[in-house]
Amino acid sequence: MTQNDEILLRPAMLFAFLKALPLLTLAITFLLLAWWLSPYFIVFSVVICGFAWYRLLYIRSFKYQITAEYILLTQGIFFKRIDQVELFRVKDYIITQSLIMQICKLMVLTLKSTDPENAMIQFQGIPESNIIETIRDRVLEARKSNHIYELN
Repeated sequence: MTQNDEILLRPAMLFAFLKALPLLTLAITFLLLAWWLSPYFIVFSVVICGFAWYRLLYIRSFKYQITAEYILLTQGIFFKRIDQVELFRVKDYIITQSLIMQICKLMVLTLKSTDPENAMIQFQGIPESNIIETIRDRVLEARKSNHIYELN
């Protein structure tokens, strides 16, 4: 991979499904209530299924694009939000994984930056990889090309 390649990351479908699972469980509960008590509970089940579907699509709409100079964060279905963070502003890297994420080989990558608008950048539900080394190399190259030196 050359330095000018763009990297496009998205949350995994399994991650989006796990985030929508509580809503789906609630919808199934309302279906059971409709079967046992009253058929009017089907309306609640359908509405909650709609919310679960929207949440799944919303999580899948996240895009994290990493270029040689910046990180582009895109999110939203009906209303898009696009944030751009210069790579030379990135300071620290944190990977977190819950037990379920470890089993599913997923991770949450958090980047701390000096950008006041985006102090914490989270790449949620991305597949496990060595992306940190790539980002670190690109950050160092961006700092070098912009003549930015860190003083402690």
